[in-house]
Amino acid sequence: MKSQFVLLAAVSVIAGAMVMAQEKEKESNFAKPTIDLGCVVSDIDASIKFYTEAVGFEVTSSFSVTPELANDAGLTDKKLDVKVLTLGKGPGATQLKLMQVEGESAKANNDHINSTLGFSYITVFVKSTDVAMDRLTKAGVKPIAKGPVELPITKGSAPIGKMALTVIRDPDGNLVELVGPKSDN
Repeated sequence: MKSQFVLLAAVSVIAGAMVMAQEKEKESNFAKPTIDLGCVVSDIDASIKFYTEAVGFEVTSSFSVTPELANDAGLTDKKLDVKVLTLGKGPGATQLKLMQVEGESAKANNDHINSTLGFSYITVFVKSTDVAMDRLTKAGVKPIAKGPVELPITKGSAPIGKMALTVIRDPDGNLVELVGPKSDN
């Protein structure tokens, strides 16, 4: 009987938390809690291959923007052909919009995260660094520096797990962090 009461209490608390989360989401000024990121690339095919095979994104859609609309919006005066890649499932999934624009584009200095001002890298949280490393190896992508680098996770002064940070570069040199648990191997 006591265990049934504890279970009922736990279910009640979880249900209450879910209702509160839904109410908070309704109060937000935003339609979804994630952002989409647009990235101009020099070779759309190479970038799609990198982000799907090495990182794990999935191509989910594509669309075009006319030069007139792009110009009116203040983006560019050229046509945009956009490939939408998604990380995760559902309406809150992260979307990466890759586009190759006709003509030359200046390449950002991505030697280090502080080389230029602006957005410097993206972080992808993985369930397993070991699985992520296998995917990178199969795709022929090597971590930069000494990656993966162990990030000790502690509560107070006691270690409670191991996480790892792996930094890679996409075909245009943009930095991508992969963060996730690491096995003891």
